[in-house]
Amino acid sequence: MSSIQSQFLDLTAHHSRYDAIDPQTTLKGSATDKVVFISGASRGIGQATAMAFAEAGARAVYLTARSAQALEKTQSLVQKANPQTQCAYSICDVTEARQVEAAVKDCVAQFGGVDVADANAGYLGPWVKIGDSDPEGWWRNWQVNMQGSYHVIRYTLPHLIHSAKAGNANGRSGGHLILVSSVGAQFVMPGASDYQTSKHAINRLCEFVQSDHDEDGIKCFAIHPGGVATDIGHNMPAHMHEYLVDDPDLAACFAVWLSAGGADWAKGRYLSANWDVSELSGLESEILRDDLLVNRLRAKL
Repeated sequence: MSSIQSQFLDLTAHHSRYDAIDPQTTLKGSATDKVVFISGASRGIGQATAMAFAEAGARAVYLTARSAQALEKTQSLVQKANPQTQCAYSICDVTEARQVEAAVKDCVAQFGGVDVADANAGYLGPWVKIGDSDPEGWWRNWQVNMQGSYHVIRYTLPHLIHSAKAGNANGRSGGHLILVSSVGAQFVMPGASDYQTSKHAINRLCEFVQSDHDEDGIKCFAIHPGGVATDIGHNMPAHMHEYLVDDPDLAACFAVWLSAGGADWAKGRYLSANWDVSELSGLESEILRDDLLVNRLRAKL
């Protein structure tokens, strides 16, 4: 059912932070002066991402999620990671356009702009075959994963474009947009039609962002964050839980690495946080030449 064997790179796999993407060592100071906007920042990968950018010296981190209490916990962790990083938050449901717009406006009002946007909020319901699915539950995956990502993209883009232009004028890379996808985007697994199609669409949306705004200096990436034992991950069938072996910090540090500018050549593509970044960078010419790591229909003539 799938051409999966030809869709992955044979690279060293990592499951936790390592030196090349460590914001406390190699990437220390890489987020200096940057303002980072994160959706789904109350726990798990989003929370770890906020802390990683603080460790990398971000000037400010703006958090959004639906739980004030959980956001307060993330805020305290950010301040602990780096007391010099400013941190604010707002309660926000990413499926509500006006709420996302208001959150972005508040971020800009407080901190002056957005240099990195991380669309991390996600949803995964029970795996059920289409014929047995609940229509509202099925569509909820698309509302959070796809519509939510679109809202973050739509309202941060003007500020990311400004960041990209300002960075270019100052010899720095800016305007980074990270969409949390999934390796599931490349699979066709019984019962996962809602989640896996929404993540497959995220990959193509990333391509469209790049196509529409490459000339504006935007660098958009769709990333697989690894198999992380979050509440969402545990919504997968029990036999899949053995694959939840990755630290949420892995995707967080990978996001810092992407926004540092060294991977700008890979903009508009699907990347896995598990992939060794040095080995990935070594494939730059081949990936660009053969237009790899994008969604394409395969046809043998």
